[in-house]
This record gives sequence, C-alpha cells and structure tokens, in this order.
Amino acid sequence: MTQSKGGDYFISGVIIALMGAICFSTKAILVKLAYRDTEVDTISLLALRMIFSLPFFIAYAFTSSSKQTNVRFTGKQWVSVAIIGCLGYYVSSLLDFLGLQYVSASIERLILFVYPTIVLLMSALIFREKIKPIQWLALFITYAGLLIAFFGEVDFNSQQSDNFILGSVLIFICAFTFAAYIVGSGRLIPLLGAAKFNSYAMCFAAIGVLTHFFITSDVSLFHFSSTVYFYSFLMAIISTVVPSYLVVEGIKRIGSDNAAIVGSIGPVSTIIMAYFFLDEHIYFLQLVGTAMILFGVLLISRQKRKQMTL
Repeated sequence: MTQSKGGDYFISGVIIALMGAICFSTKAILVKLAYRDTEVDTISLLALRMIFSLPFFIAYAFTSSSKQTNVRFTGKQWVSVAIIGCLGYYVSSLLDFLGLQYVSASIERLILFVYPTIVLLMSALIFREKIKPIQWLALFITYAGLLIAFFGEVDFNSQQSDNFILGSVLIFICAFTFAAYIVGSGRLIPLLGAAKFNSYAMCFAAIGVLTHFFITSDVSLFHFSSTVYFYSFLMAIISTVVPSYLVVEGIKRIGSDNAAIVGSIGPVSTIIMAYFFLDEHIYFLQLVGTAMILFGVLLISRQKRKQMTL
C-alpha cells in the first residue's frame, strides 16, 4: 500500500512538472503574439506581466511568512534573494523579451534550453566541480545541435540576418543570466524553502522591472488596447505564476534532476505551438538540432544524478 502511494506520488509529480514545463514554454508564444497583433514596446509588456503576477506572489509570500514553520531571512539572505531574483526574472526576462523581437519562438526556446550546460560550466569555475569527459561530450553535442538549428533557420543573404544574430545573442545572454540565477538559487532554496524563495524572488524582480519602466519610459500603462492586457494577463498567469509553483511542487515530489529531465519537453512543445499559433515553419535541421540539444542536456542531467548518488 505504501509503495502504491509512493508510486502515485511520484507519477503525480511527473505530471505536475510536465504541466509546469509546458506552461513555461507558452511565454515565447504569447510574447510573439503580443508583438505581432499589438503595438507594445518591450518594457511596457514586461511591466504589465509583472503587475498582473505580483498580487499572487505577494499573497503567497505573506501566507508563507505567517506560518509557524516560517524561516526568517537574515539581512544577507534578503540581499541575496533580491539580487538573484532580479537576475533571474528581471534581467533575464528583459533580454528574452528583447531577443524575441528578432528570432522565432522555436529558436528562442532552443537557445534558452542550453542553460544547464552553462550551469555546469559555472559550477566548474566557481565551485571547482570537475567536469568529466562524458560531460564535455554532452557540452559538445549540445552546442553542435544549437549551431545546426541556428544555421537551419538563418538566411545570411537576407537583410534580416543581422537582427536574427542580435536576437540570438540577446537570448544566449539571457540563458547565461538565468543559469546564474539557478546556481545562486540552488544555494538558497535548501535554507529558505523553494516556494517561499520563489515568491520573494519574483516580488523583487517585479520591483526591478517596474522601477526600470518608470525611470526609462514615458508611455502610460493605461492606454493600450484590450488585446495587450489580454496577452499580458495570460502571460502572467499561464506562463509565470502557475508554472513557477507547479515546477516547485514537481521538484518537491520527484527531485530537481528528474524535474529537469521532464522539463525537456519545453523546446518540443514550443516548436509545436509555434507551428500552430504563429505559423512558424519547422525545418529539418531545426529538428536535428533540437534532438542533439535534448540529448546533450539529458546526458548532463543523468551524469549529475549519478554524481549525487555516489
């Protein structure tokens, strides 16, 4: 009976993590739809996303802080949560939204999905974790797949190729900053709790985004069409609030390594949704590159899990 419950608990964790990954992958689709169907600038769209998201994160932060099991932050932890939260969901999101002006949703998700390889390299440089030969092979396969997918879509004879490369660079920097967020959060979550950390980190990120907006923009957030608010609200709920807690709960039930493997569905679901909702073409080289990236990331996740069980 206990085994059955344990099995059901694990299976439910897989389903929850899967739903979280798919919800996260809708972000690129919604951003592209907003750019295509409305006249909205990047920082305004990002600010609206955070405005609609913020009440939910504030509510959960307040609820978690009022529990008897609440872990109080030290001054150093408050600063760390603020910095890491802004890095992961202010700086990274801004770069992502900017890059999506120039690249397809499919390429955006493929470039972003190399962040586990950057986490591996950061861990080696910062924490002196040794990279095994099989992990070097995984890195080579992942970046070779990215190049194949990249060259399968870009037309270097087109005048738009410069913008495509610019967008790709912005998304890659986004993957780098998000990897830094993962490395930093990995040190704080065991001390503070995943859901509570997520709530406060997102609150600080929202403050960062809104401060950026009010300092740099002279656009009113109240003059947009209903379509802008519709996409912003969907982005806030479907691809921000809901998946952030689904992934946290999935990690709680099946572990971070298994959750990362389940998250591999992200690029695939984005490619499929981009085909149906954005009329983006699916190229053969893009599929080859996607398969190589998924294989490389899964290989790294598998090796990391082996190291943890030794």
